[in-house]
Amino acid sequence: MIKLKEKIGYGFGDAASSMFWKIFGMYSLFFYTDVFGITAKAAGTMFLVARLWDSFFDVFVGIKADRTKTRWGKYRPYLLWFAIPFAVMGVITFFAPDFGQTAKLVYAYITYSLMMVVYSLINVPYASLLGAMSADPTERNSLSSYRMSFAFIGSFVTFMLLQPLIDFFAKTFNPQSLQTAKHVVDATVSTSPVGWVMGVGTIGIICVVLFLFCFSWTKERVTQIQDDEHVSIKQDLKNLLHNSPWWILVGTGLAALLFNAIRDSVAIYFFRDYVKANYRVEATGWDMTTIYFLVGQAANLIGVMAAPSLSARYGKKKTYMISILLAGILSTGFYFIPKDITLILIFQFVISMFAGYVLPLLWSMFADIVDHQELLTGRRATGLIFSSSSMSQKLGWALGAALSGWILAIFNYAPDAVQQSAQTLFGEHIMISLLPAVCCLLAFIGMFFYPLSDKKVKENSEKLNQKRSQTLS
Repeated sequence: MIKLKEKIGYGFGDAASSMFWKIFGMYSLFFYTDVFGITAKAAGTMFLVARLWDSFFDVFVGIKADRTKTRWGKYRPYLLWFAIPFAVMGVITFFAPDFGQTAKLVYAYITYSLMMVVYSLINVPYASLLGAMSADPTERNSLSSYRMSFAFIGSFVTFMLLQPLIDFFAKTFNPQSLQTAKHVVDATVSTSPVGWVMGVGTIGIICVVLFLFCFSWTKERVTQIQDDEHVSIKQDLKNLLHNSPWWILVGTGLAALLFNAIRDSVAIYFFRDYVKANYRVEATGWDMTTIYFLVGQAANLIGVMAAPSLSARYGKKKTYMISILLAGILSTGFYFIPKDITLILIFQFVISMFAGYVLPLLWSMFADIVDHQELLTGRRATGLIFSSSSMSQKLGWALGAALSGWILAIFNYAPDAVQQSAQTLFGEHIMISLLPAVCCLLAFIGMFFYPLSDKKVKENSEKLNQKRSQTLS
């Protein structure tokens, strides 16, 4: 039985990852268009290129982590080694140099790509740690729930702190920017470059502390039946590519993450341009976009916390399918609601709650696939398989962010415009409603064909425990 302290420690790791990941997912497009100063089309292409190759770099990290041997284990050391580089690269990425357009693009490609590399070097081993902490499917469900709960807590903290921090540092270090920044009347957050770099740096320091606690409070317990040296990387990859449940789970995970990526990327534009509900809550310094994000994270957290009990009662597959289907139906309904802030927040809450059910189930299923492959091949390629979960996450956000930038460009988004055109407003509207609904439908169809039932997962676990007992005796 894993103690509460260790579960909390494991959750701290995803709290740290998510604090930065939410900045990338929800604010980076706005940063690059309205602060950094490149076009939406260029930013979208950069997201796709940087994250696409980095998605496959995740596989290399997984393979490397599987073959790492230290006194701390295979996966935990990466939390120690890359915690500080993670924060430093975040600051460098959100620095806006005073360069020409070409030099800015080069800087953006290099820094964003390096940030994604460092993210992989810490996040893939962290995700793989779940498969090494326990061999019990129920315990892994619990760990996955703690992971996702803390992920949403971390995201919630980011949304509470980031905008006030950016605005505070902008006012402190560059008060003139408050009068000269673009969209000074309508901006949902300051466009002062110094505010952004200092705000992200503050979040980065918190991330370092959380990663170090995760390293200190967790332990690797599960050992594989077959030694690493007896299986080549080529054989590991061959085994994975012949694993049909893995293919299905990557596909449905990609669609589910694409749903989140498109909704999140366009939200800041949707509120500023379409809803026109850009007032601040003076006691906190938050605008309605931030409140929208906070409502979503609170609902996500409720969904994550409810997922283990619901999946225990109805099964992972059924819970996943019902949740993603309802999220899609409600996203379709989001298109037809009026510009009423109360209704928008209600829909955001319910959609996000159903989306919250999905994510912990998804990561728990990747742990089930580790068992399935080990039973078939004798090889427990935990890092490689969990790197595919990170790969699907990166691909989902890459395609989502790229599509968001491209679609904004197609609908003629103009960063310097005081009032966006009707065409642009229509594009923002469908990006936060109908396009995510299509992604939900794709995720539902993919999960329909997923073959690992709860009964099959339990049988696999029992067979592996029996094999381990025979090996040790």
